[in-house]
Amino acid sequence: MNRREFLWTAAGAGAALGLANSAAGAGTGMYISLNSSLVSGVQWPDFARLAAKVGYGGTDVNLNGAMKEGLDATKALLAELKLRTAYCGLPVNPTRDEDSFKKGMEGLEDQVKFAAAIGCPRMIHTSWGGGPAGTPPAEFRKTLVGRFQAAGAVLARYNVRCGFEFLGPLQFRSRLPSFATLMNEMLDFAKECGPNFGLLLDAWHWHHAGATVEDIHKAGKSRIVAIHVSDAAKMAPEDVRDNQRLMPGEGVIDLVGFFKALKEIGYEDGVSPEPLGRIPKEMAKEEAAKLGYDTTRAVMRKAGIDV
Repeated sequence: MNRREFLWTAAGAGAALGLANSAAGAGTGMYISLNSSLVSGVQWPDFARLAAKVGYGGTDVNLNGAMKEGLDATKALLAELKLRTAYCGLPVNPTRDEDSFKKGMEGLEDQVKFAAAIGCPRMIHTSWGGGPAGTPPAEFRKTLVGRFQAAGAVLARYNVRCGFEFLGPLQFRSRLPSFATLMNEMLDFAKECGPNFGLLLDAWHWHHAGATVEDIHKAGKSRIVAIHVSDAAKMAPEDVRDNQRLMPGEGVIDLVGFFKALKEIGYEDGVSPEPLGRIPKEMAKEEAAKLGYDTTRAVMRKAGIDV
């Protein structure tokens, strides 16, 4: 599974969510969450145990792995480890063909219900394409909006939100529709899909898309669902590739401004270090997890955020 595939009633869902957050020792303010890009191959629930061992305040959730363990076991694990949950992947992919989308929708309610019950009311979607060959961009967009609205109705029953990741580097902008590559256009797309959709704001893509601190303010707390963070070397746009990332603080991205803006809008959820391509294969998993935590924490502290 690659990282773009990884990732009751409304009243009853709200009650379940409150119980799960309490059990997991949820706090307030931003917290650093372990991301699979740091420790490739570590499976759930060992993934969560590693996050707690290193000192993370939260964990990204492998929904399939957690559901395999079961609801009670997962809630107990998070409570024992005192971990908050950052997000899990949206289980259905509206960008695929109609039959695949319909099949994915069949199990969505149970998956969303489970996520809410373990205190994970945030999902992300990162996979985009240009649609079937010959499909006009406007038609493809209309299809996606309709499908996300259908999925969003299920999420809304359990007070779950979903963040869309826009893909900023030129390598993506040359082949994807603009709403998938520019922050403000993705924000507009999310709003069209419904009130519980927003952004997975990745500092790497934010930088390479030419987005600004003001764009973060414009989006606001209600539309920023989750955060990825890494850094970038100074490179010509045509040379940038998605797996050439650096650890936070090693490159040229204005991460201090990025985090100050998040603090100013009142963002209080997970920050997941995602330095794709930066971790040597021979590095020990615990060492890699600690490197991600320490570098992210150092940058956040420079922005006046202690975790």
